Amino acid sequence: MFQQIDRFFIVQGLSDKASMNISVAVMVIFTVIVSFLAYFIAEKILLRILKAIISRSNTRWGDALLRQKFFERLVLIVPSFVIYGLSSSFPGGQDWIQRIAFCMIVIGVVLALDRFLNAVNDIYNNYDISDTRPIKGYLQVAKIIVYTIGLVLIVSELTGRSPWFLLGSIGAATAVLLLIFQNSILGFVASIQLTENDMVRIGDWIEMPAHGADGTVREISLHTVKVQNWDNTITTVPTYAMVSESFKNWRNMQEAGGRRIQRAIHIDMNSIRFCDEGMLERYERIQIIGEHVAEKARNVSSYNTDNNIDASSAVNGRHLTNLGIFRAYAETYIKNHPKIKKSMTRMVRQLDPDEHGLPIEIYAFTDTTAWEEYETIQSDIFDHMLAVLPEFDLRIFQSPSGHDLGDGCRTD
Repeated sequence: MFQQIDRFFIVQGLSDKASMNISVAVMVIFTVIVSFLAYFIAEKILLRILKAIISRSNTRWGDALLRQKFFERLVLIVPSFVIYGLSSSFPGGQDWIQRIAFCMIVIGVVLALDRFLNAVNDIYNNYDISDTRPIKGYLQVAKIIVYTIGLVLIVSELTGRSPWFLLGSIGAATAVLLLIFQNSILGFVASIQLTENDMVRIGDWIEMPAHGADGTVREISLHTVKVQNWDNTITTVPTYAMVSESFKNWRNMQEAGGRRIQRAIHIDMNSIRFCDEGMLERYERIQIIGEHVAEKARNVSSYNTDNNIDASSAVNGRHLTNLGIFRAYAETYIKNHPKIKKSMTRMVRQLDPDEHGLPIEIYAFTDTTAWEEYETIQSDIFDHMLAVLPEFDLRIFQSPSGHDLGDGCRTD
């Protein structure tokens, strides 16, 4: 074809050199147009037909391959085949054009195999055995092998060397390469694992106390991960440490839209007592739990009456406690709070008593993940709880300070 075009321009009266240059330009334009048309037909027509057929068949493998965009990666090799087939039209550069086209085909096949292995993992995860026998690690090893083979084939094609010769050379130099590029290799493998497992992204809030990191990820490179701490200092963490050591990623909390409040109030256990009539009357006047207190009091009274309980001793029968009433108040307050996320866990629970008193823990999630707003909401809640606690005849446990001891020792 090239010769026919060249002959045509010579017949038109052009010189051999001008005819050669114009013919090459025409062939380049023709090759680009044909490659583009082939890709367009494959992607816009054939691929759509294939997707429609697979969607109607409702097969697991078909759906998994579509979800992982396997066919989109496979289509990338179509223009490479066109370029390879038309390379004979460039007598002077046929060899290098074929080599480059072959490399493009290898890249397309490797990318397609990568997506195919992802589809295999998706299919496997649909089975119960995947919970106890995951295969993602094995598939990652398979990906490394696929990429290694692809790289060897590309280098072999570009250099004109046998793949076996390259593998042998690499094997002989492995010890030296591992010694010289140890950090680079560790960082490279770690960066692949971080990406494949979606462990950390730019903008994630992470905590890594071992390295003094507590802030936002600003940069992920081959050797380091830069974290901007909340005091605006920068902590540099080795990339491989993100894989070999543990760290906390707050991304799911931010995506969920709620941040956890988990803080306890320590009650002086000496202030816990059964409720008498006067206490119950006061508690019933508290609007948000008045009905609850009245109903509980009726239930307790009915139980004691039905079971002929001797009321002369507080040990007998059932009784309401000021601590139980306070817990009910705290639960109602949290559930009705406008800044607490209703779709997430909300509870007030009692922890094990210790030398610091009886901890009453509030466990809930704010409707925002913004740090300043979160701290404001949490502080407002506990300001209120500490202020209302005496209304339930309870005291906060607090270790005595010098001021307390001074008051206790003061003489008139």
